[in-house]
Amino acid sequence: MGGALDRWWFAPVSPRRVRILSVVVYLFLPLDMILFTGGVWGNAGNPSGYRPVLVARLLHLPGANPALVYALFAVVVGAALIAAWGRLPRAAGYTVAAGYLYWALLAMSYGKVDHDHLALVVALFVLPTAVRAGEQAAGWAIRCVQIAVVAAYFLSAYAKIRHGGWEWPNGATFQWAVSRRGTFFGEFVASLPGALLVGQWVVLLAETAAPALLFTRGRVLYAGVGFFALFHLMTWAAITIHFLPHVICLLAFLPLERAAIGGKRARRGTAGQPATVVGDGAVEPVS
Repeated sequence: MGGALDRWWFAPVSPRRVRILSVVVYLFLPLDMILFTGGVWGNAGNPSGYRPVLVARLLHLPGANPALVYALFAVVVGAALIAAWGRLPRAAGYTVAAGYLYWALLAMSYGKVDHDHLALVVALFVLPTAVRAGEQAAGWAIRCVQIAVVAAYFLSAYAKIRHGGWEWPNGATFQWAVSRRGTFFGEFVASLPGALLVGQWVVLLAETAAPALLFTRGRVLYAGVGFFALFHLMTWAAITIHFLPHVICLLAFLPLERAAIGGKRARRGTAGQPATVVGDGAVEPVS
């Protein structure tokens, strides 16, 4: 049992996947801090609005003030660009992780807790551990991100039943969401008899079944990832909720290293050089 569990946790993954995912995550952070968690900026002078979430209370983190907000933004973005460039990847990576965690806690302490940031925060902490540490370390880091992605879905289903009861899928949650912030597409879907109720059942069942992503491979896995990506696209089209911080972490399920290798081969082939990449066939992707 221990051996099988170890093989599952530490299944070898090409470090290229960690590297590509890290670059995507680091370059996404400035966008997130300006647009998606940008409420921190507006609350920099609002001490009375600070309602620290549990982690912020445990760490005794102070609320936002102008000096703190500007300094934190500069440190996180600067370190993210350094890490994305490949310089000081561990030191810069851990700096980004700690700084962004504080930023996210501030954002959620002035508003609501957004579960679409769970996988992103986990990724920031685990990806630096795999820097120059080999294929098993890369596999562990990728597995942690995958588990965080799946947990966000499964715990969302749990919360629906916990707070809405077993009648949640037969309720009017989607109808309420469309009435509040629905787009033309959302209103069109709402006009179709039974479409929103079917959608609620599909979402609840899919989120409950999300752990299957951790134990499937190949086309079945990619179909599952594609389903959730399509779900988020339709959610954005219907009610302008994007879940983009979570969506980029779905990339952890995809063989990103193959795209990188393919690009190298194409460039080398164009230059008339050998296209062999050391270790190409030796890596068993986590999927």
